[in-house]
Amino acid sequence: MEFPARRLLPVVAAATLLALAACTSGGGGGSAASSDQGTPAPGPSVSNDLQTDYENTVKAVLPSIVQINAANSLGTGIVYDTKGDIVTNAHVVGTATSFQVLLSDQSKALTATLVASYPANDLAVIKLSSPPAKLTPAVFGDTSKVAVGQIVLAMGSPLGLSSSVTQGIVSATGRTVSEGKSEENPQGTTIPNMVQTSAAINPGNSGGALVNLSDQVIGVNTLAAVSSDQGGAQAPGIGFAIPASSVTDLADQMIKYGKVVNSGRAALGVGVRTVIVTNANGSQTSGAGVVAVTSGGPADKAGIQAGDVITQLGGITVDSSQALSQALASLKPGQQVQVTYLRDGASKTADVTLGTLP
Repeated sequence: MEFPARRLLPVVAAATLLALAACTSGGGGGSAASSDQGTPAPGPSVSNDLQTDYENTVKAVLPSIVQINAANSLGTGIVYDTKGDIVTNAHVVGTATSFQVLLSDQSKALTATLVASYPANDLAVIKLSSPPAKLTPAVFGDTSKVAVGQIVLAMGSPLGLSSSVTQGIVSATGRTVSEGKSEENPQGTTIPNMVQTSAAINPGNSGGALVNLSDQVIGVNTLAAVSSDQGGAQAPGIGFAIPASSVTDLADQMIKYGKVVNSGRAALGVGVRTVIVTNANGSQTSGAGVVAVTSGGPADKAGIQAGDVITQLGGITVDSSQALSQALASLKPGQQVQVTYLRDGASKTADVTLGTLP
């Protein structure tokens, strides 16, 4: 299922302060000294155990959260190691190669440079030019243990308010979410296996941490859903984070090689755009029109050409370029799938062995 979403770059807006919800327990009435006068019930009290868990997690993780100022954006990052590597979103760094980074315990910004950016998964790594002696790397959790209903905290710099924390739960896992087109990724981005959360995620939270109460980062906050029936307004309580397993896998590659060498994501080896084809009987069919084919790639080897219109992939209907990206996000490199496409008005099929997304 595809979710409309938007990136979380800052906007000029008044910040709304949200009160953190606390568990309370009610008190019962006591014995009365006389029949016409009761003992007042005690006021509600905060559950000390849960509040302590919240406070301890904030104290443990916030030192790993930084604010990133790029040329045309402001976002959040997570300290990845003691060498000064910081992971964030690709759309936070954009096309910039140098940045100003504000650590949680410092008022003076530090200089950082780009290590690598991978827009296909909206992840990037930057590195502090002169990392301080004491950095606090975040601990990344086990994605397989993330479950619906878990309490989570979103940490970052919404609207430029650094070291901010909101709370919610994991609402769903395994979501496939599509982002719009951007300068660094003209075809847009489809990200699989994302974690959905009800924790408030606002512009400026991009690249920040979604954290469990075991002080572990379980995802990188990336997108907020938008409501199509309200003019694209942000939908409260529906945000998405890239899972920790994807973050660590891709960040390790970027740090070691300066790029992603194995994305683990399937590719067809085509460039596409959404097209509508008028059939001989006057009906119309929409699909992913092939505008470029990678030489020697999976589609090329199967005989697919520029001008063909892909309408199905592995039995999944493809009615747009986004639908093709979404279908590929559910598959793995090396899988063989049947591709149905139109060529000169005639329907054809080809068996394709999927490659790896570069």
